[in-house]
Amino acid sequence: MPGETILLIGASGQIGAELTMLLRSQYGNSNVVAADIKIPVGELAESGPFEELNVLDRNRIAELADKYKLTQIYNMAAMLSATGEKFPQKAWQLNMDGLINTLEVAREKGIKKMYWPSSIAAFGPTTPKTDTPQITIMEPNTIYGISKQAGERWCEWYFLKYGLDVRSIRYPGIISYKTEPGGGTTDYAVDIYFKAKQTGKYTCYIAENTLLPMMYMPDAIKATLQLMDAPADTIKVRSSYNLAAMTFSPKMVGEAIKKHIPDFELTYDVDFRQKIAETWPGSIDDSAARADWGWQHEYDLDKMTADMLKHIK
Repeated sequence: MPGETILLIGASGQIGAELTMLLRSQYGNSNVVAADIKIPVGELAESGPFEELNVLDRNRIAELADKYKLTQIYNMAAMLSATGEKFPQKAWQLNMDGLINTLEVAREKGIKKMYWPSSIAAFGPTTPKTDTPQITIMEPNTIYGISKQAGERWCEWYFLKYGLDVRSIRYPGIISYKTEPGGGTTDYAVDIYFKAKQTGKYTCYIAENTLLPMMYMPDAIKATLQLMDAPADTIKVRSSYNLAAMTFSPKMVGEAIKKHIPDFELTYDVDFRQKIAETWPGSIDDSAARADWGWQHEYDLDKMTADMLKHIK
């Protein structure tokens, strides 16, 4: 759509960096403002405007809304699951206050549309493990998951109370060759490819048969843009949409890698992240996203593995 000006907070992160570049290709480089406390280098810094921003600084977000006459905000800033368990108060403050700051600025400044990501971490040990429904028992027991579930409630409340067009996806584990792991429990599925290519071996901190929902970055970006481009009257879920592409275990990834690197060695040294993984679903029912805005994934495990190994140096 012409005339859009977008602020993407957390632009130096795993999803934020790639999402920023695709938004710039769609809306024009000068119309997508990247923002983060971490100053980027390379293409992200050079291709369009960048603003140093701490998402906890509400006044600064409001300043940028005025400066750029923003029409959309994407808030991708968060502390992820494994890191959040080490620094629970910091994780809660960043994840919750950051969200409320952006919701408030969006409301005050008349921002047309806002995006905030949730996660499968919003589910918990009492959630049905197989084909987890869109609406179900959640009861997360990690700080990251608790903040995501609370955030979903805030997003829906702002929609119901103020009519703010805020949209969200519950991301599964996200895999990319462009950014290093960022402190998530599912990051083994990124690191394993880097280690396979660099050393031919990997020691996994998740048990071999632990099934978790996963998605390749191009599909995650495609889903995000598709959701944000959908007409408002097709968005029936105002908490956060389930999203799925594939489900696999560390053992299954190892077997997929061995088709390309036959001598690859996979061993296990299970740590505290296993307990986190065991509270999450093994597979996701995302029929609401497929029905409401036409979501379809492109990558399965074998197709993703071939692409990952092709691109990692």
